[in-house]
Amino acid sequence: MPLPSVDTIAAIATAQGRGGVGVVRISGRGISHIALAVLGKLPVPRHATFTDFKDEAGEVIDQGLALYFSAPNSYTGEDVLELQGHGGSAVLHLLLQRCLGLGARLAEPGEFTRRAFLNDKIDLAQAESVADLIEATTIEAARSAMRSLHGEFSAAINELVDELIRLRMLVEAMLDFPEEDIEVVDTTHRDFLLQKIQIRLQLTLDTAKQGSLLREGAHIALVGRPNVGKSSLLNRLAGEEIALVSDVPGTTRDVIRQAIQIRGVPLHIMDTAGLRISEDEVENMGMARTRQTLQRADLILLLLDAAGGCSEEDVEIISSFPADIPHLLVFNKADLLHDKTGTEEGIYISAKSGLGIEALREQILKLIGWHSQEGGIFIARERHVIALNLANVHLEQAMTLLNQPELFAEELRLTQQALNSITGKFTADDLLGEIFSRFCIGK
Repeated sequence: MPLPSVDTIAAIATAQGRGGVGVVRISGRGISHIALAVLGKLPVPRHATFTDFKDEAGEVIDQGLALYFSAPNSYTGEDVLELQGHGGSAVLHLLLQRCLGLGARLAEPGEFTRRAFLNDKIDLAQAESVADLIEATTIEAARSAMRSLHGEFSAAINELVDELIRLRMLVEAMLDFPEEDIEVVDTTHRDFLLQKIQIRLQLTLDTAKQGSLLREGAHIALVGRPNVGKSSLLNRLAGEEIALVSDVPGTTRDVIRQAIQIRGVPLHIMDTAGLRISEDEVENMGMARTRQTLQRADLILLLLDAAGGCSEEDVEIISSFPADIPHLLVFNKADLLHDKTGTEEGIYISAKSGLGIEALREQILKLIGWHSQEGGIFIARERHVIALNLANVHLEQAMTLLNQPELFAEELRLTQQALNSITGKFTADDLLGEIFSRFCIGK
């Protein structure tokens, strides 16, 4: 059993503000002392005890439930005490100060979960999914975070590592014998394992990219000349009147941002100032911000007037787009056309009537890389995708070195090292500090 930390930590585990219930959480060696002073006794483990919470003078601070979890059968792997009282800010801070006065110290952000990780209750990917579950902005993101918390992501990584270990054992055994003693069956088995790992790694990487998209979302820039309907489209996608709509050119002077979701995928829509030649200084500042916004976008929607088609001005706007960012031509006011299909390549819509909006939503998801996937998606972070990409690079390099077994073996080792960084089996302390510092206090 891992040894508990020397110090005892305490924090309010519920969100700030008033609520029906508030929780003060304590973890560490000093639980017995705090429980005797505040409750008069140490509660029976894993049983809810209704009791008074008392101050140093014996006066009642609050009434509520006390829950005690003895090590190692707790969230942190240490002795844990939760005091569940009324959710007023004043009473919770009085209770927290009482615990701090009895020798506990205020927990740092994410310290409870960090102790759970250090005490082998969860791995690093699961620890990160705790924060992702709390921060999830869509139902699908919350479900995916729970899959990661239950260990689906970690299981996929561990299976990959197990396969790599088998392959590395075979390769090391082959290195121990002269080349003439290596049988064809050994190289055949090696190639079989290598191909199997490559396929599994690609599947895991693809799923992780989907999970990262669920967590981070995508930034979509609405761009075009004035009065083509950018603000109307933003309002249509958002389902409410977010942006001011006017026939006056140049109404939108700054970037308007709105979070929406399509099929559970969070999207950050950015309505930008119309691009044109203008002598208005403020409008020109807005257009400058539009161009800055394009650099940060994951997808650019160029809105055009369906009746006018793609003009020379529009072609000039397209030529200014960053080359590495995909864009889509969206022809608005298609409800005014006799032929609703249009003649130019792109999506034809009417932000006013809703014509073609569903097709636009589908095309947006396709262009940002989202696709439905069987078996569910686990949440993933950018660092996970980077680690998987690095593992893939080393594995591809290994495949070019089959005739150089020492170098081949080294690339396999680096592949495994990249994968282990995801679950925390190989993770620098400074990275741990960065990860857990982003957690909320009390978790």
